[in-house]
Formats: sequence, structure tokens, C-alpha cells
Amino acid sequence: MDKVTVYTDGACSGNPGPGGWAAVLLSGEHRKEISGGEASTTNNRMELLAVINALELLKRPCEVTLYTDSQYIERAVNQGWLRAWKARGWRRRDGELKNPELWQRLDKLLTAHAVTFRWVKGHAENDLNNRCDALAVAERDRFSKKP
Repeated sequence: MDKVTVYTDGACSGNPGPGGWAAVLLSGEHRKEISGGEASTTNNRMELLAVINALELLKRPCEVTLYTDSQYIERAVNQGWLRAWKARGWRRRDGELKNPELWQRLDKLLTAHAVTFRWVKGHAENDLNNRCDALAVAERDRFSKKP
């Protein structure tokens, strides 16, 4: 399996509000940056879309180390929340799960790839996380502009 390192981030002004997501993918000497956004969204949606869009770019099963500053996503996967939500029909123990369609997309991708999620402190001394943040903020700002 090819080995890929991915950094992701999301940004949002307001909740909901304009938002952006970004990812940097690294494999050998190859580097790819992707980003996008929405006019009215939430921070969690942007964080999820960064991860999903990065993994959807991979054309064959890969061994992925994915760095995110979203403790929500990292814990959902590493602490088994995602598995539990799926077992309950995409519901949390105490009710509705937000963004179930995105969690379902992510779940499918996690069966296609061997993904290890690692949490990284945001807005710190990690150049690749900071690059993702800059790309996500630029996308957010693109949707924030008044015509």
C-alpha cells in the first residue's frame, strides 16, 4: 500500500456562517493542496469535509496518517464514537447526530483505506497545519466577501 500523510483543517466565521476547508496530501516527493468552502456552514462540517475530500482523492487503498486539529473527529474515530453512532443507526446515545451524511461518507472511506488519526494542536508551530489553516481561512474569506 502507498503511504500518504494528510493534514486537514476547517475554518468558519459564525456557527453557521461562511466557512472553508483545506488539506495537504504528501506521498513521497508529491504534494497536493486542496481547499473549498460554503457560504453557510459550521466548523464541524468544514473539518469533516477536509478529511473526506482528502481521502476521496486517493485512487487506490492507501496507508494514511491523517493529522487534524479537530479533537471531535480524532476522538470520534479513535475512541469508537463513530462505530457506536453507526450501530445506533447514525444517532448519538442522547439523540440526533449532526452531519450524519458526512460521517457515513467518512465511514465508507475508512473501510477503503488504513487511516491513523493523530491530533495536532492548531495555531501552533506545525507548518503543514498552519498551511491548511491559511488555505481554509482564504476559502472562508472568499465566501465572506460582500458583492
